[in-house]
Amino acid sequence: MKVFKFRGGIHPLEKKEITKNKSISKINLPEFVYIPLSQHTGAPSKPIVNKKDAVKVGTRLSDPVGFVSVPVHSSVSGVVAGIVPHYHHLGKKMDAVKIKVEGQELEEGIGEERNYSNLRPDEIIEKVKMAGIVGLGGAAFPTHVKLSPPKDKKIDTLIINGAECEPYLTADYRIMLERPDDILKGTEIIRKILNPERVVIAIEDNKKDAATLLMEKIGGERDIKVVLLKTRYPQGSEKQLIFAITGREVPAGGLPFDVGCYVQNVGTAVAIYEAIALNKPLYERVVTVTGAVNNPGNFLVPIGTPIKNLIDAAGGSLGEVGKVIMGGPMMGIAQKSLEVPVVKGTSGILIQSINDVFLDDPTPCIRCGSCVDVCPMGLLPNLMEWNINANNFDGAEKLGLMFCIECGSCAYVCPARRPLVHAFKYGKSEILKQRRK
Repeated sequence: MKVFKFRGGIHPLEKKEITKNKSISKINLPEFVYIPLSQHTGAPSKPIVNKKDAVKVGTRLSDPVGFVSVPVHSSVSGVVAGIVPHYHHLGKKMDAVKIKVEGQELEEGIGEERNYSNLRPDEIIEKVKMAGIVGLGGAAFPTHVKLSPPKDKKIDTLIINGAECEPYLTADYRIMLERPDDILKGTEIIRKILNPERVVIAIEDNKKDAATLLMEKIGGERDIKVVLLKTRYPQGSEKQLIFAITGREVPAGGLPFDVGCYVQNVGTAVAIYEAIALNKPLYERVVTVTGAVNNPGNFLVPIGTPIKNLIDAAGGSLGEVGKVIMGGPMMGIAQKSLEVPVVKGTSGILIQSINDVFLDDPTPCIRCGSCVDVCPMGLLPNLMEWNINANNFDGAEKLGLMFCIECGSCAYVCPARRPLVHAFKYGKSEILKQRRK
C-alpha cells in the first residue's frame, strides 16, 4: 500500500503505547456536572431549562443561536442546580448548566434503532444540528455547517480522519478498533448528504492494525478506500491531510470545499450515526487520560465531568504535578483548575509531572531556520515573532500570521525555547481587535 505524506512537520515522541491497548471504559459519575453553553466555534447556545428542573440523559438544555451554533444536552439524569459561571477550558469563567447528578436514566426514544434510509439530506443535517454534534477532533466546528457547503462547491472527495497525530492520545485509535462498523455507517450517512466521487479513510501508519480491521470490514461491499499516511505531526490537520491524499492545496483564506474536499473525524462519524440511527445527541465522548497517572486509559466520559474526576478514574496522579493539559502536548491548553469540565472537543487529558515541564527562560533567536523548515504551512515563524514583539502586527499579518494553525512544530524544534505559539496567539488577538475597531 502506498504511504502518503505532506511537507514539513515533525516527529515528536509518540507515547501512545501508554494507552493504546487500554479498551474504552466508563467512569464513576461525579456529584455535579457543569455543561458549558459555549463548547464550539460560533455563538453560545441559549438555555431553555431553569433551576430545579428535572432532566434525564439526553434532555436538551439549550437552543442554538443562529446558523453557526448547536444546542447542548444533559449527560446525566438529575436536577438543574442553576445556570452558573464556571471554569472553562479557554481560561475564563463562562455560563454552564450545573446539574446535581442522580443517575443515568435516558430520555424516551434514545438508543432505539430506527430506519433512516428514507431521510432526505436536509432532514439528516437538521437532526445532526439538533443533536449538538461538532467536530470531535478538537476544532469543535458545528458539523451541520460543514455538511452544508455552498451549492457551487462540488465535493468530490470525502476524507474520514483517523490520523490522530497528537502524541499520547489514543481515543480515536480505540474507536477505530472497537467501533469500526459504526464508523462506516456514519461515513455512509455523510456520503448520502455530499454524494462524493470517492471516499477515503485516512490512518497514520503507526495504526496499521486499525487500518487492516477497517479494510476487512469494508470488504468488497462498500466503495471506500483505506489509505496509510506517513506518521508525522501535524498529519491530522485538514489542510495537511488533504494535500497528502489529493495533492491539492487549500488556498490561503480558503476552506476544504474550495478544493472539492470534506474532512470529518472518525469519532464524529460515529456521533452522526448515533444521532440519525439511535436518536442519540452528543452528550458523551471518549477521552484519553494519560501521562503521570497511576492507571492511564481511554474513558467514555459524560460531557461536563470535571477534570479531577478523570484523574481519579485514572488512579490519581503520580508525584508532583507540573501541568494539566486539555488535549495533547502540542496543541492542548494548560488548565489552571481541575474543576474545568470535559467539553465536546476534549480528546485527552495529559498530566505532566514537574520534571516533564520545561521552565527554562527563552534565549535570543539564533536564526537557525529550524522553525521555517518544519512549518507545515510554509510560513516564517522567526520573522513573525520578531514583528509581533516589535508590535508590528501589520508586518506579521503580511507574513501570513493569520494562516498559522498553531500546531507548535516551530516551538518544538526551537533550540532557544522561544514561546512562538504564545506569540502567534497574542498577535492574532491584536489583529482581530484592530479589525473590530
